[in-house]
Amino acid sequence: MSSRLRLLSLLRSGRLAPAPAPAGRLAGAPPSRGLHLPAAAAAAASSSGSESNDGNFGYFSNRRLGFKFGAILIGQAAFFLSLSDGSVLAQDDSVAPAATMSKQADAIVTGLRRIEDGSMISNEHTIKWRIFTDKAKAFFIKGKLDEAERFFKAALHQAKEGFGLRDPHAASALKNLAEFYVLRKEFEKAEPLFLEAIEILEQSFGPDDIRVGTALRNLGQHYHLQNRFDQAQTCYERALKIQGSVVGPGHPDYANTMYLLARVLSQQRKRKDAEALVRESIRILEEAGLGESPACLQRMMFHSTELMNLKQLDEAENLRRKILHIMELSKGWDSFGTTVAAVQLSVTLVTLGKLRESEELLQRCLAVRKKILSEDHIQVASILVHLAKLSLLRIISDIKVNNDLCRSHLVRGKRLVNDSIRIAEKILNPSREDQKKPKNAFGIELERRIAATGILLEALEIVGLLDCLNMAIQEWAPALIMKILNKLCASGFHFTMSLVHET
Repeated sequence: MSSRLRLLSLLRSGRLAPAPAPAGRLAGAPPSRGLHLPAAAAAAASSSGSESNDGNFGYFSNRRLGFKFGAILIGQAAFFLSLSDGSVLAQDDSVAPAATMSKQADAIVTGLRRIEDGSMISNEHTIKWRIFTDKAKAFFIKGKLDEAERFFKAALHQAKEGFGLRDPHAASALKNLAEFYVLRKEFEKAEPLFLEAIEILEQSFGPDDIRVGTALRNLGQHYHLQNRFDQAQTCYERALKIQGSVVGPGHPDYANTMYLLARVLSQQRKRKDAEALVRESIRILEEAGLGESPACLQRMMFHSTELMNLKQLDEAENLRRKILHIMELSKGWDSFGTTVAAVQLSVTLVTLGKLRESEELLQRCLAVRKKILSEDHIQVASILVHLAKLSLLRIISDIKVNNDLCRSHLVRGKRLVNDSIRIAEKILNPSREDQKKPKNAFGIELERRIAATGILLEALEIVGLLDCLNMAIQEWAPALIMKILNKLCASGFHFTMSLVHET
């Protein structure tokens, strides 16, 4: 109930109030020639929500490393292009110089004719705009980014020549090029293109048109990726007002923008506001029959993390059990996504002091990941590190009850952490035989090595803590045990304070 009251206060304050409904806001829309790039659920479901009607795309994704979450830009390998119906494709997909590109387009021009929306007569420039946009999308999906950039630029030039400098079609081409630059992390090139596109759309349809709202949401994501949170928040809030007046506050697109706003508020430590917004976003999706969709599951995961941050542990546990149940029914246990949900639940169980159940979940996750990935996969090493940390807590919880049991936990913890170190070192220092194997794309390989480095550092720290605990067990040194508990807290491994008091 408190979350609903907080959401209502945000709405009443005017920050999220719907904008006045503009007259004729949906009239005269240009046909969509934009990129459609829903984020793949490699690490999580799409965080930016469904595609908008003007073809813009979102590029947020949650990515997990251990128990930490953050919004990052996913590379082009994590995107799939969904080409719009009736797209005009050039016959030859090969790369061509500018003169050849023009000749290819000229060959398809058969005179003037009315374009899809009937808004104007097409000419050679408008047809080339269509061809170059489709070729740019085709090159993008193939990972040929330099060629894609050339065709996006050519499409922009043809849109301005054929439709006019201040035409909405030019705005669409500007947004395509801007979003392409965002994917390449060339943010300084993207921002002026976004701003110019928004200015054109406002002049063409008014400041409260749905296309302006979508462009503002894309600009907000652009700022969000750069940690420019205040500017991102302003864009999201304005987009939300427009969407509320056009599609209504019960529409999934409205919920998508609400979720993005919740994320940026969370990163500004405005956690109560963020929790209220993401709760409402989930409610909207559930009422729309999307309660078990990947997008809704991702929001539930984010919501559970916010509940953990707000120390609402029982509600976080119930929500994470619900997520795991949905994943079990939809994907089965032999699924990486199900193990991610199980690991999240295990974190909550540790915080509540339910160490045995947490360990059982992690053991099951370890067996599944070894089966569906490999025994030397970096995600296996991650589970091993968490199990080793859990062994530390089991030692501390049992130290006054049974020293023999503590020693068995100690031996097991050392075995687990040594296995994680072996896997991390194998990734960082591959053998000659491993070097001959096919390599991942540069970005993926770099990310894998960064993850291995983090796991190695964490594992080495655990080795030191286990050695200290071994000394504490042999000599019974409560002060040393307290130092180890504090060290675990500092490293971000949360646990119930009852362990401290019992010790």
